[in-house]
Amino acid sequence: MDKKRNLILNNQSGAALVIALLMIVILSLIGLASSSTSTFEIKLSGNKRGTTDAFYVSDAGAQAVLSNIANFAASSGYVDVVQSSLPAELQTELIDQKYSSPTFSLPGGVSFTDPPQVTIYHTTVTRVPRGLGLSAIAFKYNYYIIDSIGEDQMDVSLVKSNCEIRQKMVRLIPTGS
Repeated sequence: MDKKRNLILNNQSGAALVIALLMIVILSLIGLASSSTSTFEIKLSGNKRGTTDAFYVSDAGAQAVLSNIANFAASSGYVDVVQSSLPAELQTELIDQKYSSPTFSLPGGVSFTDPPQVTIYHTTVTRVPRGLGLSAIAFKYNYYIIDSIGEDQMDVSLVKSNCEIRQKMVRLIPTGS
């Protein structure tokens, strides 16, 4: 009987099949893990592209509005604003007027599928800006906040990325004019 038991235990037929099946399972798990990792990386790079695109659209809107001095003239179409109607981040600023449809011209060859939404806010700040090296008597100061919201320009995903940029600007006006 001991001879029969030793014969059964020493029989190695089918061991190669078990080892081959284990190797197939292990290699399949490694393949699935690398596939899911690469899918995640593709989604991540797509999101990064979308947020970068939205940032550049928002920045382009703010810069285009800044380059047109007519947007900061009193006759441009500024309307009075109530502090409570402002975005939460701007309610602490001393904003009295806003201009919701400033004009901006783009360089040749530049276009947007969804143009940025730009709003200019006029503040009632009266302090002299520091570091300009100019006399407080010779100039009148107008403070503005440019709020630009840009959106991802690609139509490849269901959810588009947004970016909001706020820039503060001081316009110096000689008191003699």
